[in-house]
Amino acid sequence: MNPTEITEEQIKMKVFPFSLKDSVKDWLYYLPPVIAEPEKARQTLLLQSARSILNQSAAMAEEAEVVKNKQVVLKNYATGFVKDSDFIIKTDSTMSLKVPESSSKGVLVKNFYLSCDPYLSFLMQKSDSSLEAQFSRFSLGSTINGFGVAKVVDSRHPKFEKGDLVWGITGWEEYSLIAEPDSLFKIEHTDVPLSHYTGLLGMSGLTAYGGLFEVCNPKKGEKVFVSAASGSVGLLVGQFAKLTGCHVIGSAGSRENVHMVLYCRVDLLKNKFGFDDAFNYKEEQDLDAALKRYFPEGIDIHFENVGGKMLDAVLLNMRMHGRIAVCGLMSQYHQEKPEGLYNVASILIKRLRMEGFGVFDYLHLYPKFLDLVLPQIREKKITYVEDIAEGLENGPAAHVGLFSGRNVGKQVVLVARE
Repeated sequence: MNPTEITEEQIKMKVFPFSLKDSVKDWLYYLPPVIAEPEKARQTLLLQSARSILNQSAAMAEEAEVVKNKQVVLKNYATGFVKDSDFIIKTDSTMSLKVPESSSKGVLVKNFYLSCDPYLSFLMQKSDSSLEAQFSRFSLGSTINGFGVAKVVDSRHPKFEKGDLVWGITGWEEYSLIAEPDSLFKIEHTDVPLSHYTGLLGMSGLTAYGGLFEVCNPKKGEKVFVSAASGSVGLLVGQFAKLTGCHVIGSAGSRENVHMVLYCRVDLLKNKFGFDDAFNYKEEQDLDAALKRYFPEGIDIHFENVGGKMLDAVLLNMRMHGRIAVCGLMSQYHQEKPEGLYNVASILIKRLRMEGFGVFDYLHLYPKFLDLVLPQIREKKITYVEDIAEGLENGPAAHVGLFSGRNVGKQVVLVARE
């Protein structure tokens, strides 16, 4: 309807009805009845039309809001040790700040911290991997993903709301759209640094807890050996075992890392991590002899992070009914021909129990894990070390450094400030 076509009857009623076909614009679905003086009818109609257009334009602009989204992308499949050149930093990507309607349970997050973990290198290889049962291998040109800490920007999932702090699987990028947030956890305790949820209160801590307590069931007085003890998981395993009353020895892959683990128990200031002793396994010509030196009566519990020759030597030094939790095999991840085990007979003869596991096996125990660990953190019974690389662009180098002993403690990438 054109304002100039208003009838006398409508003027008397001071009401001007509109329908869809009468809309000023095709996308302006409805204008309510207007009560106006005849001489002001045209101005009133035009004003209402303009306001409606502006309101809908503003809504459309909000829905279309996008931001730049820097990403770490897999450029080449890793052969041997993963290299910086296997990654590329992509800076021309964008991300809408609204979860699309097609993603009925999607959650959009802004990433704060990312976790560097050895298992990611498995997923960067072209060859088949046993880890594919739990993780999908990365494809060339795809964004790397792993554990991280983030803040919810928008959500269509009933468990998460805008502003929630979360940890779990996310992308190595500034913003991530998580279509199925099954591995995302809301952060309820914010009296500790958020970065701790990449390690101590996240994947590393739950891995250490599950492997030690669920697989090995330590008892006071037992002898515990932790390989790669200066890593984020190993440091926590050792401390959990000490708090249980065990005698703990750790091994590390460099002299500097041994110094981080090995402190005199007499001086509390030096007894940073509480291990009873430690050695550099790369400097030992005979690992069997080294273990006999540190464990003359044998090993009750072994937490395996290295594999290869180390694991083979451990099998010779286990006590009857010993338990081995296989968490990682860092020495084998980049081998074209992985080293075999020659002392498997020890498993039979000594009635050993050796079990592989992953953190996803124990996600259901996360509340129980927090009940144990949070009081120990607050009482300063657990010492935690982070090695933070600032900037998403430094993520690849931080990950590569895991395999050269460059980091001590948990390697974290800072993407954005909280």
